[in-house]
Amino acid sequence: QVQLVESGGGLVQPGGSLRLSCAASGSIFSINAMGWYRQAPGKQRELVAAITSGGSTNYADSVKGRFTISRDNAKNTVYLQMNSLKPEDTAVYYCNADVPVPFPPYYGMDYWGKGTLVTVSS
Repeated sequence: QVQLVESGGGLVQPGGSLRLSCAASGSIFSINAMGWYRQAPGKQRELVAAITSGGSTNYADSVKGRFTISRDNAKNTVYLQMNSLKPEDTAVYYCNADVPVPFPPYYGMDYWGKGTLVTVSS
């Protein structure tokens, strides 16, 4: 089994920065894509950023230029550096990982963390 645990959320002022971390543990031989999603009050969950095993990234338009996703494959950990935070970034941020099962055809299973709250407010 696989578990994902997020950390790094908290209260920050507009214009400030936070760095989120998500560590995967369990029966993991490799991880395909990893990503961060968020869900703001009264809104649907949305993709914030994603990164492949090879390091290719994509971002939501609303965070481009402000957020950076990265990963450490040796530690099975993904990070989200958030700069120039805005009140509209306030949300619960969820970590996601696509982990192959250890048998043919090695299809990927999605795993989710429980989320970490980011609040951007004066």
